[in-house]
Amino acid sequence: MVSRPHGGRLVNRVVPEKRRERLLEEAEELPRIELPLEYAVDVENIARGVFSPLEGFMVQEDYLSVLYDMRLSDDTPWTIPIVLDIDPEELGEAKPGDELALCYRGEAIALLTIEEVYGWDKREYAEKVFKSVDPRHPGVARTFRRKELLVGGKIDLLRSVPTKFDRYTLWPIETRVLFKARGWRTIAGFQTRNAPHLGHEYVQKAALTFVDGLFINPLVGWKKPGDYRDEVILAAYEALIEHYYPRNVVVLAVLRTSMRYAGPREAVFHAIVRKNFGCTHFIVGRDHAGVGNFYGPYEAWEIFSEFPDLGITPLFIREAFYCRKCGGMVNEKICPHGEEYRVRISGTSIRKALRAGQRPPEYVMRPEVADVILSFENPFVGE
Repeated sequence: MVSRPHGGRLVNRVVPEKRRERLLEEAEELPRIELPLEYAVDVENIARGVFSPLEGFMVQEDYLSVLYDMRLSDDTPWTIPIVLDIDPEELGEAKPGDELALCYRGEAIALLTIEEVYGWDKREYAEKVFKSVDPRHPGVARTFRRKELLVGGKIDLLRSVPTKFDRYTLWPIETRVLFKARGWRTIAGFQTRNAPHLGHEYVQKAALTFVDGLFINPLVGWKKPGDYRDEVILAAYEALIEHYYPRNVVVLAVLRTSMRYAGPREAVFHAIVRKNFGCTHFIVGRDHAGVGNFYGPYEAWEIFSEFPDLGITPLFIREAFYCRKCGGMVNEKICPHGEEYRVRISGTSIRKALRAGQRPPEYVMRPEVADVILSFENPFVGE
C-alpha cells in the first residue's frame, strides 16, 4: 500500500488560481526577501508536500526540538532543521503577523507570514546536524556563511520555481497517483547524487526482487565540487533504465534540494521525503549522505533504530563488489571468496577514468552509461 504522508496528511500550500493575481499584486507592496535557488526550491518543496508535515520555515520551538531530539515539537520524527536565515536589514520593521514576499530572480514566488524571528548559534547547529565544526566539512562551511537571524512562519506559494528539469519533475500528489495506476503496493525509493555504477544497480535490483516498483529520485541542486552535474546523472540513468531494466518497474524523477552532507541525520530526512512521495521502503547507503571521514561506516544504518515510528521501512543492502571467482556482482554475505578475488568499486577511480576520457571496466560501469557521461564536455561540478 502506498505510504501515508509523514504526519498523516499531504501538505498543500499552493495558492489557488483565483486568488493568485490578487496576492501577486499585494506582494509588490510587501518587504521583499531575495532567495538563492537552494531556498527557493525548498519553499516549493514545503508548499507541494515534499516536506510534509511542514507548512513553512521552522519556528524556534521546532528548530530546537529537531536540533536536540530529532523530532518536531509534536514528536513527529524530523532530523534536519528547515530554516530561513535573514539579515536584520532585510527584515526592516517587519514583525510577527506581517507578511514578507519571498522572491527568486526578482519575482515574488511566495508569501511568508512571520510567526517568529529568532537568533541561532551556528556552531551549535553544526555540532548537532553535522557532528562537526570543522570548516573542511562542506555543510559546516556553508552554515558559518549563513545570516544572523532565522524567521519562522507558514508560506503560500504563488509561482513555481523555474527548472530545466520539467520532464523529470513529479510532485508527491502525482507520484502517488502514478504508483497506484501501476498497481504498485510496495515501492522502494533510491536517493542518489551520482551517476550509476554496477554497485548501485545491484542494490536497486536487490530491492526490486521483493517490492513492486523502484523510485529512482536523484537529488538536483547544490553539490560540492567534483560531484556529477545534474544533467549527467539524469542522462546516465536514462541509459541504464533503457538497456538494463524491464519496462514499467522504474519511475525516474528529481528531488530539487541541496545536499547537506549530514550523514545519518540526512539519511532519515531522505527517507521521510520519499515516504511523502509514496514510497513504502527506502534504500539506505552504507555511508549515506556522508563526506570524507566525518561519519562512521554504518552510522547511517544505526540511526534508524531510534525511529521505530518512522512509517517507512529502511533497506540496508550490503555494499556490492565484483568477485572474479563468482564472476559477478556480489556482497560479503553471499560470496565466500577471499579479498584477492574481490574488486571494490571506487567512485574516485571511476571519476579518474572518466576524466581521462576512458570507459571504466565493464564490471564497474555499464558501457552505455559510461558513453553517455563521456559525451559531456564537463561532467563534474566545478570543472
